Amino acid sequence: MDIKFINIGFGNIVSANRIIGIVSPDSAPIKRIIQDARDAGRLVDATYGRRTRAVIIMDSDHVVLSAVQPETVANRLVNDTEPVETEA
Repeated sequence: MDIKFINIGFGNIVSANRIIGIVSPDSAPIKRIIQDARDAGRLVDATYGRRTRAVIIMDSDHVVLSAVQPETVANRLVNDTEPVETEA
């Protein structure tokens, strides 16, 4: 099993194999999911203070907030065109 990572904006990456869903944060149920994750300490805010545009639901029950559009994250997941740079 290959480990794939995708860029979710501002140099942040997540494991593509662990993603369950990528959704928009506009609906009330998603806002409740975000608040529940924040209360439980399972929220990862990767927006760098910008507006949340995508909510990434992980299989570990973690919720990741991204400032990148959901379509962009999904395209990066499907196309895997952006190489991930790692520092030694």
